[in-house]
Amino acid sequence: MIYLDNNATTKVAPEVFEAMQPYLTELYGNPSSAHAFGRRTRAALEKAREQIAELIGAADASEIVFTSCGSESDNWAIGGFLEQNPTRRHIITTRVEHEAVRNLCEHLADIGCQVTWLDVDENGELDLDNLRRALRRDTGIVSIMLANNETGILFPIREIGRVIRDHSDAVFHVDGVQAVGKIPIDLSDWPVDLFSLSGHKFHAPKGVGALYIRHGVTLPPFIIGGGQEQGRRSGTEAVPYIVALGRAAQLAREFPGQPQIRGLRDHFEDQILANFPQTRLNGSADRSKRLPNTSSISFENLDGVSILAKLDEAGICVSTGSACNAESRETSGVLRAMKVPFERARGTIRFSLSRYTTKDEINQTLEVLPEVLSESAITLH
Repeated sequence: MIYLDNNATTKVAPEVFEAMQPYLTELYGNPSSAHAFGRRTRAALEKAREQIAELIGAADASEIVFTSCGSESDNWAIGGFLEQNPTRRHIITTRVEHEAVRNLCEHLADIGCQVTWLDVDENGELDLDNLRRALRRDTGIVSIMLANNETGILFPIREIGRVIRDHSDAVFHVDGVQAVGKIPIDLSDWPVDLFSLSGHKFHAPKGVGALYIRHGVTLPPFIIGGGQEQGRRSGTEAVPYIVALGRAAQLAREFPGQPQIRGLRDHFEDQILANFPQTRLNGSADRSKRLPNTSSISFENLDGVSILAKLDEAGICVSTGSACNAESRETSGVLRAMKVPFERARGTIRFSLSRYTTKDEINQTLEVLPEVLSESAITLH
């Protein structure tokens, strides 16, 4: 199998599995217990908190709260702030957010909040003047992702945060799920108040994430109970998964191979765009503005679902950029926001690499693609 769908999820690193395994077997103490067995698991949990803080540049490890996933972190950040501040019900977000933010904001609009949706241009980029004009006295929270999960486009979070600070009293939440472990992040230097991450995007298991809450920002508890996580999220902590998250953070922080991943991605992208007719890149051609592992490529007048199926038959895993079928003519909300024509959006494939992707795998995929594309031609009506 050749796995090029790492923005969907990643392989658990062997070092991560090795670190978590003892906490699934012999080191099973409850970290809230006062005895030595519990204190040992508590120490492992706090070490993981420090490892996460180091990876994202948090000023203090106590700003890290463990959650079950990125979606929980996003929901808690936005919903929790609005619960805490019921008179500040104006939200600003973008049309290209992950569903965990976009669908939540649609729900909040349905129940009385006001949501301003920021557009992106054809490259998937924001105009910060639009953000500046959208800010109001009653704006409570601005939620903008760091990296788009489909195109890999990176938003200028430091500049966005400065605009928010200079023109409002709004809290700034960043969905960092797709970016953590792939690019440097320094929250001690960024004007960000809340930051979400998820372990399975950078070689930890599914089922664990975290929310960074800057000192001075308060959220009501997401789960009420025994007062774990300094009273911010009750429930006995999932120590094996938290240990795994911490070890994955350490691996990501020490990993020297991002330039090699970028090089493989660039080679792969160049070969496709040069050798296959009617192909278009989705997102900025300036690669510094995209994640180093991600390519969203449209094969015009071809069927992305068919391309995915044919690649799957060849043992190659990718994602489509389109949740569509021939009858509905529905395409990805991200591509629609970028005004990608239907004929291109329908044939979009997202390729996403990881530290485990090899040059041989990239070359094998390039060898398979001509036959796959020839079998995926469709007639559009």
